[in-house]
Amino acid sequence: QVSLVESGGGLVQAGDSVRLSCVVSAHTFSAYTMGWFRQAPGKEREFVAAISWGGDNTKYAESVSGRFTCSRDNAQNTVYLQMNAVKPEDTAIYYCAAKEAFTDYVYGTDTSSPSGTWSEYEYWGQGTQVTVSS
Repeated sequence: QVSLVESGGGLVQAGDSVRLSCVVSAHTFSAYTMGWFRQAPGKEREFVAAISWGGDNTKYAESVSGRFTCSRDNAQNTVYLQMNAVKPEDTAIYYCAAKEAFTDYVYGTDTSSPSGTWSEYEYWGQGTQVTVSS
């Protein structure tokens, strides 16, 4: 059983920084690609950022590239999303998600760009609200 719990959301002002955390309960956290997605009211869920199982590869949506940084601490079973220079359009519920990467993990290969497709992620957290005021 894999469970994910996000934290760190809240009300911030435009231009501020905020860090989201996602603690994962899993037998082998290191064997999962981790992703962040968001959904604003009335909009579809969209990709934000992802990081490969070993942390060597990251991927970002164009709208957040250069402002957001995704990282992970495999010893702490935690993935982070550092959000800098936030904008009102970043307002959304942010979800953490996990995608199995056991084959790459077993063979020690961490060369692929992580997936940005939400349907490929098997496990999801409940989400944390981020509201950016102008």
